[in-house]
Amino acid sequence: MLDFSSNRIMDLSRLGMRKSYGCILKELADDHEDIVSIVADVADSANLLDYGKNFPFKHINAGISEQNMMAMAAGLAKEGSNVFVTSFAPFVSLRVYEAIRTLICYMNLNVKIVALSSGFSLGVQGATHYALEDIAIMRAIPNLLVLSPADTTEMAKMMEYLATYNGPAYLRLTGIPGSALIHREDYRYDVNSINEVRMGTDVGLISTGTLVCESVRAARGLAKNDIDAGVINLSTLNPVKVDELLKMCKKYSMLVSVEEHNVCGGIGSITSEALACLDSHPRLIRLGTIDSNQVTGNYKFMLQKNGLDAKGIMDVVLAEFTKS
Repeated sequence: MLDFSSNRIMDLSRLGMRKSYGCILKELADDHEDIVSIVADVADSANLLDYGKNFPFKHINAGISEQNMMAMAAGLAKEGSNVFVTSFAPFVSLRVYEAIRTLICYMNLNVKIVALSSGFSLGVQGATHYALEDIAIMRAIPNLLVLSPADTTEMAKMMEYLATYNGPAYLRLTGIPGSALIHREDYRYDVNSINEVRMGTDVGLISTGTLVCESVRAARGLAKNDIDAGVINLSTLNPVKVDELLKMCKKYSMLVSVEEHNVCGGIGSITSEALACLDSHPRLIRLGTIDSNQVTGNYKFMLQKNGLDAKGIMDVVLAEFTKS
């Protein structure tokens, strides 16, 4: 069983999602004998060295050979293993897309694809290491469960769920060490529901990943300007519970989607597709990256430059409310 004590949750938060991954997988493997780990030469980055020492016959380094890694995962899954494959997000999504679609999802195999450091998490390593398209392409594949935790608590709860889930999944990890917590140890993750982390009446901020925290910070700032903002954590990205999302959206006069992703195909698109089912609906403003190549900078700078930090979100909402 995973340790969800308050001290443990704080420790994971300090590590961040990428480094927490190896710690959590090691704990899960103690209780689930069918778990096998495959990495594309990122064991140290994913904090899997202790896992490898404890389970040397259930840990494989495929090297910088991500397509082969997916083929290996498919073969092991066919033999009954619950396979967790890991690399940095752009390499485990874009570089191996056909292999995921054909070798894993077409046959509905039990492979969990863990995308380390998605969005702008790799900072100064630059645009080649940013994953700003993965939600769009992954949610287009049949049979693929797509998850995006808001913090390390939700990540641990999702991994606990994936340890018993039989089928392909994509786990999108964002943020950096020390990213703030949204959920405490008593949080209950439900793959079949949407979590409204802050209630509001005026504007609904719909977000995913660690930008949920920036949205909460923005909502607190907006409250000082007499704007009551709610925050919706859209952490299950495929399949989306459309009826539940619409129920939450209908009560607001304006919606703002906030994502560390291209506005094409991400949660702004998911929300737009849901709202299209209605005869009338609130106005939706989509915040994210706008079809452009990115410059390079640290994580905080990249969020600021793209207007995705709390101030950027607040500025957009305040400007729109002033117009109305």
